[in-house]
Amino acid sequence: DTYFQAAEIIKDYKEGEPILHLKLEDESPLEYRIGPKDNPLPFLRNPDILVGENDLTALSYLHEPAVLHNLKVRFLEPNHIYTYCGIVLVAINPYDQLQIYGEEVINAYSGQNMGDMDPHIFAVAEEAYKQMARDERNQSIIVSGESGAGKTVSAKYAMRFFATVGGSANDTNVEEKVLASSPIMEAIGNAKTTRNDNSSRFGKYIQIGFDRRYHIIGANMRTYLLEKSRVVFQAEDERNYHIFYQLCASASFPEFKDLALTSAEDFIFTSQGENIFIEGVNDAEDFKKTKEAFTLLGVKESNQSSIFRIIASILHLGNVEICSERDGDSCHISRNDPHLTHFCRLLGVELEQMEHWLCHRKLVTTSETYVKNMSRKQAANARDALAKHIYAHMFDWIVEHVNKSLHTSSKQHSFIGVLDIYGFETFEINSFEQFCINYANEKLQQQFNQHVFKLEQEEYMKEQIPWTLIDFYDNQPCIDLIEAKLGILDLLDEECKVPKGTDQNWCQKLYDRLSSSVHFQKPRMSNISFIIIHFADKVEYQCDGFLEKNRDTVYEEHINILKASKFQLVADLFQDTNKDGSSSTSSSSKSSRINVRSAKPTPKVPNKEHRKTVGHQFRSSLQLLMETLNATTPHYVRCIKPNDEKEAFSFDSRRAVQQLRACGVLETIRISAAGYPSRWTYPDFFNRYRVLMKKSDMTVGDKKLVCRNLLETLVKDPDKFQFGKTKIFFRAGQVAYLEKLRADKFRSACIKIQKTVRRWLQMVRYKKIRKSAITLQRFGRGYMARRYAERLRLTRAAVICQKQYRMVRERTAYLRVRQAVVTIQAFTRGMFTRRIFQEFLLHHKAMIIQKHVRGWLTRRKFKVARNAAITIQCAYRRMRAKRELKQLKIEARSAQHLKKLNTGMENKIVQLQRKMDDQTKDLKTQNEQLVVAKASLGSEVNKLQKELETMRSRQGDGSQKLKSIKENALLLNGHHALSDVSIAFINALRENSLLKSEKEKMNQRILHHSKNQESSASQSVGRVQAELDEERQRYQNLLREFSRLEQRYDNLQEFQPGHRRNNSNQSSLESDSNYPSISTSEVGDTDDAIQLVEEMGVEKAAMDIGVFMKLQKRVRELEQERKRLQVNLEKMEDQSKRKVEQENADLAYNSLKRQELESENKKLKNDLNELRKAIADRASKNSSSNELQDGYNLLLGQLKAANEELDVRKEEVLILRSQIVTAAQQKEKDTTNHIETNNLPEWTNSKKPIDKEEALRSYHGLCDKASDWGYLNEDGELGLAYQGLKQVARLLEAQLQSQARKHEDELEAFHTQIELLRDDIEKKQEMLNHTMSLSPEAQVEYSIQQEITRLTNDNLDLKELVEKLEKNERKLKKQLRIYMKKVQELEAASQSTTAKPEMTRQVTVQRREKDFEGMLEYYKEDEALLVKTLITDMKPHAVSATVPCLPAYILFMCIRHADYINDDQKVHSLLTSTINAIKKVLKKNNDDFEMTSFWLANTSRLLHCLKQYSGDEAFMTQNTAKQNEHCLKNFDLAEYRQVLSDLSIQIYQQLVKVAEHVMQPMIVSAMLESESIPSLAGVKPMGYRNRSSSMDKDEEGPGSYTLEALIRQLGQFHGVMGEHGLDPEIAGQVIRQLFYSINAVTLNNLLLRKDVCSWSTGMQLRYNISQMEEWLRGKNLHQSGAVINMEPVIQAAQLLQVKKKTSQDAEAICSLCTALTMQQIVKILNLYTPLNEFEERVTVSFIRNIQNRLQERNDVPMLLVDTKHTFPVLFPYTPSALSLETLHIPANLSLHFLTRV
Repeated sequence: DTYFQAAEIIKDYKEGEPILHLKLEDESPLEYRIGPKDNPLPFLRNPDILVGENDLTALSYLHEPAVLHNLKVRFLEPNHIYTYCGIVLVAINPYDQLQIYGEEVINAYSGQNMGDMDPHIFAVAEEAYKQMARDERNQSIIVSGESGAGKTVSAKYAMRFFATVGGSANDTNVEEKVLASSPIMEAIGNAKTTRNDNSSRFGKYIQIGFDRRYHIIGANMRTYLLEKSRVVFQAEDERNYHIFYQLCASASFPEFKDLALTSAEDFIFTSQGENIFIEGVNDAEDFKKTKEAFTLLGVKESNQSSIFRIIASILHLGNVEICSERDGDSCHISRNDPHLTHFCRLLGVELEQMEHWLCHRKLVTTSETYVKNMSRKQAANARDALAKHIYAHMFDWIVEHVNKSLHTSSKQHSFIGVLDIYGFETFEINSFEQFCINYANEKLQQQFNQHVFKLEQEEYMKEQIPWTLIDFYDNQPCIDLIEAKLGILDLLDEECKVPKGTDQNWCQKLYDRLSSSVHFQKPRMSNISFIIIHFADKVEYQCDGFLEKNRDTVYEEHINILKASKFQLVADLFQDTNKDGSSSTSSSSKSSRINVRSAKPTPKVPNKEHRKTVGHQFRSSLQLLMETLNATTPHYVRCIKPNDEKEAFSFDSRRAVQQLRACGVLETIRISAAGYPSRWTYPDFFNRYRVLMKKSDMTVGDKKLVCRNLLETLVKDPDKFQFGKTKIFFRAGQVAYLEKLRADKFRSACIKIQKTVRRWLQMVRYKKIRKSAITLQRFGRGYMARRYAERLRLTRAAVICQKQYRMVRERTAYLRVRQAVVTIQAFTRGMFTRRIFQEFLLHHKAMIIQKHVRGWLTRRKFKVARNAAITIQCAYRRMRAKRELKQLKIEARSAQHLKKLNTGMENKIVQLQRKMDDQTKDLKTQNEQLVVAKASLGSEVNKLQKELETMRSRQGDGSQKLKSIKENALLLNGHHALSDVSIAFINALRENSLLKSEKEKMNQRILHHSKNQESSASQSVGRVQAELDEERQRYQNLLREFSRLEQRYDNLQEFQPGHRRNNSNQSSLESDSNYPSISTSEVGDTDDAIQLVEEMGVEKAAMDIGVFMKLQKRVRELEQERKRLQVNLEKMEDQSKRKVEQENADLAYNSLKRQELESENKKLKNDLNELRKAIADRASKNSSSNELQDGYNLLLGQLKAANEELDVRKEEVLILRSQIVTAAQQKEKDTTNHIETNNLPEWTNSKKPIDKEEALRSYHGLCDKASDWGYLNEDGELGLAYQGLKQVARLLEAQLQSQARKHEDELEAFHTQIELLRDDIEKKQEMLNHTMSLSPEAQVEYSIQQEITRLTNDNLDLKELVEKLEKNERKLKKQLRIYMKKVQELEAASQSTTAKPEMTRQVTVQRREKDFEGMLEYYKEDEALLVKTLITDMKPHAVSATVPCLPAYILFMCIRHADYINDDQKVHSLLTSTINAIKKVLKKNNDDFEMTSFWLANTSRLLHCLKQYSGDEAFMTQNTAKQNEHCLKNFDLAEYRQVLSDLSIQIYQQLVKVAEHVMQPMIVSAMLESESIPSLAGVKPMGYRNRSSSMDKDEEGPGSYTLEALIRQLGQFHGVMGEHGLDPEIAGQVIRQLFYSINAVTLNNLLLRKDVCSWSTGMQLRYNISQMEEWLRGKNLHQSGAVINMEPVIQAAQLLQVKKKTSQDAEAICSLCTALTMQQIVKILNLYTPLNEFEERVTVSFIRNIQNRLQERNDVPMLLVDTKHTFPVLFPYTPSALSLETLHIPANLSLHFLTRV
């Protein structure tokens, strides 16, 4: 009950003085009386250097006021809620949401030692996790405290830490299930109390199981002492369990209609607290989370529904109204009670039975069974007992199923237990629940005291310090009072067995038997209560209700009814193997349950000895818990409630002291203070207090000896300190004494420095004043003289100015008056003129109005008369028409008319029947013809398409023909058609002009809109760039997620037991490959579209406008094609027949010509031989004559010319003969058959092949008719020539006819085009009419839609055309390559055949190297060996002396050869194998930076090669001519470029991850702890002891890393990347990412460590950053953006060094720290720790000022930097200057199977 205040002694105190003069913190004086009768001396305060320490045991003075003051300062000023007290973590509930529990905070604490970071629940969890892994011993975290102190939240965050750090190795998501159990347990076990809105009303111990790799594999939960009484009763301003209110808030959901629930205010069990709401809590949303948690834990929907039915039934049971009878000893329930009906319906029990047994009970004796009435109070108690019993069993069932869901079949290696249990409680009225809670806390406190004493003893023994027994409080007598034989619990159980036992009798027994105990007292004013003196306080317990709560009685009749429920879950809740008559609490996950036997005629007497009471069960479960805790290493978290009003950051010292005493924190302080509480390592002590040493002491090398000598000199009492192996131990107060000596030393040095500096300043000031006085005198005299001269000049100037001013003033006044007069005259004249004009204008307008009105009246009169005349005419004509219609109807009904109609009807029917039969036959024949035509059309379509292409190519020449054909078409169709077409064409032109004008208007609008947006375009560039980076980062995150999932998939495959086997290597490659193959088959556009529709589905394809429009256009084209083919069907059949005849004629003509030529050849050969023989004879006679030789040559030349001319003449004669014979036969045929020769179809069918056939027939009959014209000459050549000329004329005429026929076909085609244009014009006319009928806005919208449709169709046409052209181009290229290859083979073959007679030495090795084209050939079966050699077995050092990225070049040269031979399967297989092999190598070496860097360089180089030699112009700009020749010829590998790009991104992310893993343990030590500036090392505050028992002192720890080591590591990374040929841009991005990681880790540690937030750390940090910037400049990386990433740390270092006192300082800080968020700035200011007494702490008002100034920045509420953030990587295109033909392959690679091509 003591409240302490801080004060300062203002007057020296001498021993024996009665008054101590003090000054309080509010500057008010105080005279404190001291004496044996008054007050003892007050406690001493710790020095300012120790105020706000992380660890209370590090304080020099250890007592309650010091502990309380330290906690208060940490809680209120920097808002630190966690503080260490030895092995205990003190957690103060802030009643506010703090941003210190995010995943980045978990990552910051993961892997850190407990003493290195600021106190946190994550630090305790990390300590437990590390000790479990290191010592292989189970751990426990014990969280205790009052209700509302934050126990549940602390336990929840501890479990979240384990779930994040020790996530499951496979996809079982056990950690998610562990976290999902929290919402369920909070819903069914937490409630609102006066102290806490989410108070846990039960204790729980959660064991989180880990495997040998320390991944979570399962969990188990044990619960203790559920507060069942809350189900039926709540105090004022309290609530029942949350689940009831959640279900009522969700009662309107459809699935809960049958529960018949309404608002929670309508039910007694939920409305007794008079407030059903919690501020800031949405019960409906929490209920959704509870349902989701049930689903995640595998609870079926049916079981969930049953649970909700049970909860709803409990609410209805509470509203069952029990009516008392008149006698008062009996009661009844109304049969129409709706709540009882709902209760029975929801639980599936009999209504009558439940109604009966709620008001009656059964008494069983040895001989008879009685049914006894119950009073209204007894029935109400029975009803409440039943409700509590149902809820307790449901609670147990849920806990059991949660454990089943968290259970695992894997073997558990170790576990960490989290105990969330109630703290010590004392209220005005304390009952059985508080008794059990305090009993549990007594047991836990005993275990805590023993553990603390044990640790202290181990510490002293480890340091080899003489151990003296420390007396500590032992609460074993209090525990014996409760649980020993004949203790309180035994007496309570004994009284429960008595048939008529009462609370008063039991209380009297306690007075009689336990009054001798020191810890038991009887109250003075009460006989029904008792007092127990606990370790924390005295507690008075009221005996009322102890027996009833201990028995926990429920009638077996109710249980039997529930057992017979038709719902299986309800029945299973009460089926138990134990034969108990009382219910049990939820003492464990397998707690015992009640089982009441049904009544029998002769029942057995129940064995009451074996019934377990609640106290007995609780004692057993508590004993089991203590055994578990004793078998583990405990870690303690003590939660403190700072105030009872739940105000944020409000500290009530009295309440805090009470809880500190109750939770054992002060006992820990007392134990620590009894020994040596302050402990310093030798280096820390030396660095801190070396200012007290002499210069001679500093020369000694042994620091231990120096410290020993110094202490022996300063502290005379040897008992005040002890020297251990690694530490110096001090008694309480000695560190404060040393700090005083150190401060005095500094103060004297400061006085001396101040004295010297002040003298120097005064001397400088005097000299400056003297010099200033002389200067002022000189300047003063000069100033006086200049001022007098100036006055004379001003006087003269004033006279001149006055004269000029007066003149100007008068002239200005005159001009103003003149201008006013002129203006008035002008306005007056204008006014009169305007009046006259207005009168004339009004008269004119009146006449116009009269004219129009008179005209309108006349026209209206005329229209009325005309309409009347038309009406009369219509009426008269209608009358006459009715008369005629009536006459016609009379005639139609007459018989004569019917006879006339039926005359000839039978004949017509017969004719129609015949006509129908004929048409049926014609139809069949036409169908047969159509089938034949379709078969032939398939072959003709391709020819028609080729002809169409030739026609298109001749489009330029055919423009003139088109004009002439159009004129012929107009002449044939007549002038009427011409006029129609011209009119339609003109309308179309008009419509087109209108559409163009509208389009121009829309373009103008768009241009106007774009101009308006140009101003904001520059601002959006940055935003677009940021969005691009975000999109790129999102894409790369997806790639990272894909690689992570791929890794998880591989792990799952390895995890699957059993034997796995692939069918073949090929199948495994195909299964590993995720990339499409290269297909050379060409598919038509329609087939592509149909296939796309089949793949997408009809509905999705309909939604795709591109596919829809494409198919629609294709349907139209097919319809037109069908019509055209149907029209030309007959022509196709004739053409096919003529082709057959043409082929036969060609054969006959060729045979005829061959025979003629053979005969002529023989004849000419004979003549030639004779001539040669004659010439040879003559030449042999005159061989010596040259003239004869020349004559011989001349004769031979003439002979050759004659032979050639003879051949020509023979050919002409043969043609003429055939034509003459043909003409003769044609004439005979015409005369015999009487067929006209001028018939056009015959002319059209006469072609050259038919002429050849006729020539063949005529030649055979030539000899018979030679006599008719033989008289001309002897061989008939003149007649044949004449006949030949005639036949030539006829042939020309036939050609003209064929040309005319072609023109007719073209004319028909143009007719069809005209028809299409006409249809198009009609459609446009309809569209124009429709458009004109719309409103202007609708017209614009409609025209835009039409324009979009037109552009879409044009776009689709162009796309189809481009696709066709590309396909044709690829086909032609492929054919060209094949032909080129064949030509090269033929040339090679010809060269080989021609080179046979030459010598073989000409084919040299040098010539082959000269012809090398930069390709490597390999056999298909060598592919696996190639991949194995180049990738799987490749070591970076093997190719270190060669060209960088050599494997990439070799692989690309192999790909080039596969492309050269047009082998798509080889390309696909090689690329797929390469990618899969790289992935396997990286997976195998996932922590090797050199290997990862090597394959990142090779993968990116292979990607650049695929781009550089792809043939795309964008990538060929920097190529040489030879490199352009090496481009790929057959395949487009764009898809594989994307795959390689994705793979490069994955390798980059792995490279960064490996580098960050290597640098992670070096960053903090190098940046924050290394002594780069040795002079600053002495001011480091190392007064606190390292608490972590997991720190490894023997091995080289993180403290061994220096800044030089970090820079050396960065240089090594950069060197490795440069050695492997990685692009400098990519290496710069890697360095940039590593600098970001350095910044994030450094800043996060700075924000979580109070010991480094000092001025000296800021100086050290700035020096370290400057060294790293110097390294960047030395490596030419200062432009990579790495320095920008260090900006937050730079500003944090500057923040530590700047002044932090005035408002100007606050403004400077706000303008300086732009890269830090408000939370980070405030956190650093709160953590700032002065190292000396001369520095001042940052005041709270200054921090509030900073916060107010930074409110306008709207920063993201972020405290820690995300260490896992990765910048999006960019792979710039960097082509290689290396020529592939010059590449040399080392022999050590063993690639002898590769052949250079």
